[in-house]
Amino acid sequence: MSFDYPVYLDLGAVSVLVVGGGKVAARKIDGLLRAGASVTVVAPWFTDEVLALPVRHVARPYDPSDLDDVRLVITATSDPAVNAQVTRDATARNIWSNSADDPLNCTFILPAIARNGVLMAAVSTGGGSPALAGWLRSQISRDVLTDRAVAAVAQLALERSVVKAGGGSTEDIDWRPRIRELLGDDDVFQATEATADPVPPAVDPHLDRQ
Repeated sequence: MSFDYPVYLDLGAVSVLVVGGGKVAARKIDGLLRAGASVTVVAPWFTDEVLALPVRHVARPYDPSDLDDVRLVITATSDPAVNAQVTRDATARNIWSNSADDPLNCTFILPAIARNGVLMAAVSTGGGSPALAGWLRSQISRDVLTDRAVAAVAQLALERSVVKAGGGSTEDIDWRPRIRELLGDDDVFQATEATADPVPPAVDPHLDRQ
């Protein structure tokens, strides 16, 4: 199984099902709520942490009808048979599904996420080692997604808007000198600049350049 196309989803008001009521489910639900999803959680029992979350709680085992009107499903149970059943049912209905720590029962996987303000970086090992992905996330969060980088986003966004307002194209500008000016004495930036190819790499036309 291959997970080769990373995306960021707009889950605002999207109906999402979580199957499982334990600690892992609580972590998944927390991320979904932060993304604005409308979450229903189904499980025979719930931890106090899950019960405290602002979601719809359904206290019983999973039933295929739980997938009605759902656009995304995440399983977080300790029962591989339940996880596999949810994935089969979801796939049959063209619903994207994820099973925590079980990539064979996934049609998408959840990367390790590092955030600082509007900056976000996702790290994935293709399901091979979530622990390594988590370690790399910590390094990126500490060394790359700095407050200075967050400030640079705001400044560059302003400058892009000025170019667009004047009828220009932001894609025709080499932003590297300006980025160098904003982040020039950042240790990680300097290390990247020192090893960078002076010729910019080709851009895949199928990927968003923002």
